[in-house]
Amino acid sequence: MGGCFSKPKPGPDNSRPNVLKELAEELSEPLRLILSKSWNTEDISEDWKKADVSVPVFKKIEVKIEVVLPEKERAKEEMSPNGKASPIIYKANGTSRHFQLEEYPVAINPYRNLKDVVEASVCYVKDLDNGQMREVDLGCGKALLVKENGEFYAMGHKCPHYGAPLVKGVLSKGRIRCPWHGACFNIGTGDIEDYPGLDSLPKFQVKIEKEKVYIRASKQALQTQRRTKVMAKCISLSNYNISSTNVLIIGAGPAGLVCAETLRQEGFSDRIVMCTMDRNLPYDRPKLSKSMDSHPDQIALRPKEFFRTYDIEVLTEMQVVAVDVKNKTAVFKDGFKMEYNKLLLATGSMPKTLSCKGKEVENVFNIRTVEDANRVVKLATSKNAVVVGASFLGMEVAAYLAEKAHSVSVVELEEVPFKKFFGEKVGRAIMKMFENNRVKFYMQTEVSELREQEGKLKEVVLKSGKVLRADVCVIGIGATPATGFLKQSGINVDSKGFIVVNKMMQTNIPGVFAAGDAVAFPLVLRNNKKVNIPHWQMAHMHGRIAALNMLAHGTEISTVPYLWTAMFGKSIRYAGHGEGFDDVIIQGDLDELKFVAFYTKNEEVLAVASMNYDPLVSKVADVMGAGRAIRKRDVETGDMSWLTGKGS
Repeated sequence: MGGCFSKPKPGPDNSRPNVLKELAEELSEPLRLILSKSWNTEDISEDWKKADVSVPVFKKIEVKIEVVLPEKERAKEEMSPNGKASPIIYKANGTSRHFQLEEYPVAINPYRNLKDVVEASVCYVKDLDNGQMREVDLGCGKALLVKENGEFYAMGHKCPHYGAPLVKGVLSKGRIRCPWHGACFNIGTGDIEDYPGLDSLPKFQVKIEKEKVYIRASKQALQTQRRTKVMAKCISLSNYNISSTNVLIIGAGPAGLVCAETLRQEGFSDRIVMCTMDRNLPYDRPKLSKSMDSHPDQIALRPKEFFRTYDIEVLTEMQVVAVDVKNKTAVFKDGFKMEYNKLLLATGSMPKTLSCKGKEVENVFNIRTVEDANRVVKLATSKNAVVVGASFLGMEVAAYLAEKAHSVSVVELEEVPFKKFFGEKVGRAIMKMFENNRVKFYMQTEVSELREQEGKLKEVVLKSGKVLRADVCVIGIGATPATGFLKQSGINVDSKGFIVVNKMMQTNIPGVFAAGDAVAFPLVLRNNKKVNIPHWQMAHMHGRIAALNMLAHGTEISTVPYLWTAMFGKSIRYAGHGEGFDDVIIQGDLDELKFVAFYTKNEEVLAVASMNYDPLVSKVADVMGAGRAIRKRDVETGDMSWLTGKGS
């Protein structure tokens, strides 16, 4: 343990500085129970040398700190598979921790390296009104300055997810919502509170002197604009039986990864094993259709070192074929069995395939992996590509290939793309945008045959009789939950194959949780109706809620669904759950692709979509999240002043 201590004041006994007092002032997180640590004064002296001040001579001293905090009710099951209890050490990140003292890097001072610190006056107190945000430049990087309820806060100015400028987002009740994809950050701590993304914002110190606002920040944090929460490690990993784990996570998408990270952030120090059929570590799957020639390392959600550092084991190319809930055992395809204490099912979905003649022809793809996406781009470049299905994946693939392929054709059973999701008018506007970029549509028809030449795809034959030249074909006709292996498990699965969970992501089997695209869960926005929402943001939140309830926190999910799609450099943002809408109220100009669409049913707004209207969707998400109903009459007039956010 180390840190920067201020130089002791001269006194009758200068050999024993008041280290206890200074530690109490500088500790950034409360301690759960007694922390006892012996400091060697040579270490303290080294810190003073770094601070470029005179070094007093000290004797070795013993420092003991005791912080008494109210005890919270703990999880009743804290035994690891080998029967040894996980020691609880203290509390940080706002929840109970299980860290070993010697493994946890206690942050005594966030500015230990003074060469890494910058402090600057950024404005006058009067320059910002309550509820206002401003990007400010500290010379070596920018910060976001926020004023709410008379208090100033400073933090990173970019969303750690994709770098959106948070000053253009929405500030409401102590948190900022990203204008692009809806992630939320606490202005007091910088912590991420809603998704997508994994990291939080760096938090900076603010002080007021002579009516001026000063920010003191780490230069490194100003550059990275992100902060990974403190996490635990596994205690004595080498002592575990290879076929036994405390937590087993089946699936390595965002639900599985966020679950594992949340457990570590909450101080969980037993074994965590994730398994995936993929050959790669968890990656940003939406980019498979939006940025198809990405390398696995470019879209990895975390580097390999991260998993090693925090003892999150990932078994790649491993498929679970059965779960024995009675004996708490997962059975793998190769016969290997692994016992668990808690189980998360986050298997996602499997793409639907064509059932027509020639479906086994080479160069026909479901975009499932990085390798699939890369291969499609290579085959389509300067050649003829056919996309079957005007789904989100299909349309994003068509848009990406439009600039690379000789021709791109989209085959769809419906009359208009996205009609069931965005409505006919918005769907036609999107279709026109594609046609202006040389994409041809063949609507209200299906594929009857895939023809080959020398084993490779040559033509796609439609039921309408049309024959399309094709060197590569991408199938994007939807997906089904990857839950077939649970049929004999006793875990409740509905008629569509979705795993049924409650608000805490618990299944009907104690100790078994489920999250992500494969679940049906109660949506607060729709009066707790069980729904399936296969969105990237929702999978993140599912994973977090599941982890918290593995630790018996009793946390219920109450997030607002948020999604986005990107095509030809244009983004459509969407919040809410519009299933079953009976009317669409459109404001703006569809032809100019600058519009907002409100999806209503029985005079109530269920969801909103927009193009070039940021941060309107994020604002609506905030209103919905606050439990406030939005009426159809509120949006019919075109007066949206009630949704206007502040920013400069």
